[in-house]
Amino acid sequence: MSLGAVDFGLIIDGAVVMVENIIRHLAHRQRELGRVLSVKERCHEVLIAAKEVGSPMFFGMIIVTVVYIPILALTGIEGKMFKPMAITVMMALVGALVLALTLMPVLCSYFLGGEIEERDSRLVTFFKNIYTPLLLRALRRRWIFVSGALILFIASLFILNRMGKEFIPQLDEGSFATHMIRTTSIGLDKSVEMQIASEKVLLKKFPEVTYTFSRIGTAEVATDPMGVNVSDSYIFYKPQNEWTTARSKEELAGLMSKELGIQVPGQAYLFSQPIEMRFNEILEGTRADIAVKVFGDQYDEIERIATEVREILEKVPGSAEVEFDALGKAPLLEISPDREAMKRYNVHVSEINEAVSTALAGMESGVVIDGNRRYPVVVRLPEDIRNDMQVMKSLPVRTSEGGLLTLGQVAEFTVGEKVNSISRELGQRRAAIMVNLRGRDVTSWVEEAREKTDQIKLPPGYRIEYGGQFKNYIEASRRLMVIVPLSLALIFILLFFSFGSLRQAALVFLCIPLAVTGGVLSIWLRGMPFTISAAIGFIALSGIAVLNGVMLVSFINQLREQGKSIRDAVVEGTLTRLRPKLMTAMVAALGFLPMAFASGAGAEVQQPLATVVIGGIITSTFLTLIILPILYDWMETLIERKSL
Repeated sequence: MSLGAVDFGLIIDGAVVMVENIIRHLAHRQRELGRVLSVKERCHEVLIAAKEVGSPMFFGMIIVTVVYIPILALTGIEGKMFKPMAITVMMALVGALVLALTLMPVLCSYFLGGEIEERDSRLVTFFKNIYTPLLLRALRRRWIFVSGALILFIASLFILNRMGKEFIPQLDEGSFATHMIRTTSIGLDKSVEMQIASEKVLLKKFPEVTYTFSRIGTAEVATDPMGVNVSDSYIFYKPQNEWTTARSKEELAGLMSKELGIQVPGQAYLFSQPIEMRFNEILEGTRADIAVKVFGDQYDEIERIATEVREILEKVPGSAEVEFDALGKAPLLEISPDREAMKRYNVHVSEINEAVSTALAGMESGVVIDGNRRYPVVVRLPEDIRNDMQVMKSLPVRTSEGGLLTLGQVAEFTVGEKVNSISRELGQRRAAIMVNLRGRDVTSWVEEAREKTDQIKLPPGYRIEYGGQFKNYIEASRRLMVIVPLSLALIFILLFFSFGSLRQAALVFLCIPLAVTGGVLSIWLRGMPFTISAAIGFIALSGIAVLNGVMLVSFINQLREQGKSIRDAVVEGTLTRLRPKLMTAMVAALGFLPMAFASGAGAEVQQPLATVVIGGIITSTFLTLIILPILYDWMETLIERKSL
């Protein structure tokens, strides 16, 4: 992720600007003198050209670098994911800036000898022929172009507001982790039998499956405690280009769930992925994408509310699997001491407990010695007898006087449905409904589900909360609400130090919304939801967009210092900077292109970031070359007229 996010096109931007300006100066000086420059003259001209772009390039690259600093303030999962990327990019940009300001001019002074001819390529000539009349028309009819850019920006905000939102894109781990849930009263033997039957169905009906393995219950080292009614099944499949039953993972999971429901009834399924499932469990205590939790005091009331919530959630579009998490009752044998009989026969509770403990749990009665090894001898009833209530009632219990009674004479035996397990969170009882989604983003689903569950009348002290990926997205969004304004404030401060003018700093700052327009449209056209990865892409894009504006406005200011009028400086400056602007935009976009269309491990996280940057660069390049000159000419002309 760290090295993959390094845009090599962005790294060479400074070198491209430096070399292009040096070549332009050398060619212009040779035309003036009508001869090849000497070594001394060439070095002098290289120094002038390097100084001309050195200051704006320094501030521009520093702005791009500083933009990544607020990313270091991210915490949680997004911080662990994007901090290494930000550090890597910042170090690369600083190194690239140093080389562009020092090594590039030296290399140019050595290798750009002889006759130098400045000549536009056919592509640049083509764009210049289109751009020149468009720029002149835009300067005459600025309201039309400014209004069009404003409408486009408002439309992008409207699209962004209606766009689906998720925490991070779902990674393709190459396998399924299926959580199979059976009734809480099931025994281990029956659970194993159903598990084997389920695996046979998957291997027989779906040629995409290569092999499976499962875990049931709790291991000796209880790092992942669960009952015998629950199993984690890991299903490994072939590459998707070899699939014949389904075209996507979501479709395959749906077909598997349907087939298992027919062939092995009596169990529910939650399809996830191994790392994703563990990730969700560590964060929220449930193995699904979304956890809807019901908190309260009385278990029966919690169960009633949770059942009503589940019925509502199953009807919300996008709900693939909706199941309870460890909720239910199981048959339980309860042995209660008969206090009146105990007084009558003078029997202590400890005697009853000892009889029941020995019969069911066993009691160590001796040790078998085999060389250096010692084996404890445990006495308890066989399995078939322990399941016979009449035998249990006939167990002997010793009285205080030394006599014997049967357990049935001093204890009552009842079999009833009891709560299997009660989960607590933050010191309060809770029940959780696990939900996996297919074909819908998390945020819109939660908004619709919450709107419907809010209609449930809850008793005092009871509440419904939504957790999982939605909770992570909300927490990360709150941090970004602080980090993004901080990034923008840092950019504006650096722009002010660069130009020494609030007016021109605000003018260059307008490049950011022009770039955001393209970023929003690009992820919308690719059908991607807005994720934290895309948000990081917008932060990176803001620095790149400002870099282009800094270079253009700085060059126009230099032309004005040479005595040119505002209109002439704007036209000449934008036409002169067209070639390096197109070059830097193309290399920056092409640098992110492999990441935007990557298909390897982790590519799902990189794609939104790269897509935002590429789309933003495209619109920023076009709009900056049109809107920025219009606003510069307009603002500076008004200021000049007022000064007169």
